[in-house]
Amino acid sequence: MRRMSNSLLTRIERYYATVPLLFADAEEFGPLRLFVRKEPGKPYYGGPSHAQPTAEGSIVTAADIARVRARQRELGVPESFEWLAEAAPTLRARIETGGRPVEERPLMALAPDHPVPEQALPDGVTMRVLTADDPALPATLALPRLAFASTGTAVGAAGRAELSAVAEELTADGTVETTRPSIRAGHKILIAALAPDGTPLAAGHYHPADGTTEIGGVGTLPTARRQGLAAAVTAALAGHARDHGVRTVFLAYAEDSIARIYARLGFRAAGITLLIADQPARS
Repeated sequence: MRRMSNSLLTRIERYYATVPLLFADAEEFGPLRLFVRKEPGKPYYGGPSHAQPTAEGSIVTAADIARVRARQRELGVPESFEWLAEAAPTLRARIETGGRPVEERPLMALAPDHPVPEQALPDGVTMRVLTADDPALPATLALPRLAFASTGTAVGAAGRAELSAVAEELTADGTVETTRPSIRAGHKILIAALAPDGTPLAAGHYHPADGTTEIGGVGTLPTARRQGLAAAVTAALAGHARDHGVRTVFLAYAEDSIARIYARLGFRAAGITLLIADQPARS
């Protein structure tokens, strides 16, 4: 696997240190930083409630980790840590020694000069960048729950009825309303592939910061799989990001079958592993 270049590593590290600040404040615990959401509501994607090293090569002790975990318990958020493996090579062992699960999330990045052509869509399906008031927003926010609950790329059982039920739940618990300001501010870009009746069949998002972004939340309604929709959404997200000044586009994945989809679009393994404790994959 090809090693990530130092410049790409620096850009991704900077992104992980800055993009949560669009949604959260930072609390410092020596060599660790904990992101704490500014307003009540659902996190933007697996955070901000996670901790990360404050600088490459920082020495993190068991006591530092314990202090952060205690604060996370106080806040009622998952005891999550997220970082690039190369940025803190000893942190994984220390967290695992403390009994927390650590999972690997390989990264893939798109070369700045690599073209990402639009992907063909099934008849009647359209691609749309959602606004804060888009009628498809509740169902689009609900889609990842169904997509990630049924892993892999095989066609599954969950379809429109289940999507509608989750969308109603997210509307009732305030998730939809807490997401609208981020979309209006341009902090969250949502793109969905929509059926002729407006039902989102696949969707994904990105959060731009200083010319860099991570594509995340790419998922397909299980009954709509095997039609190339995830690839089409990913290509649309990458194209939209580039059209709006983003030069560094990367993503993480949890399954090789998903990585192959990204590879066909031009994403290449970067040789750096994203480690996440107590958090789901973002794509």
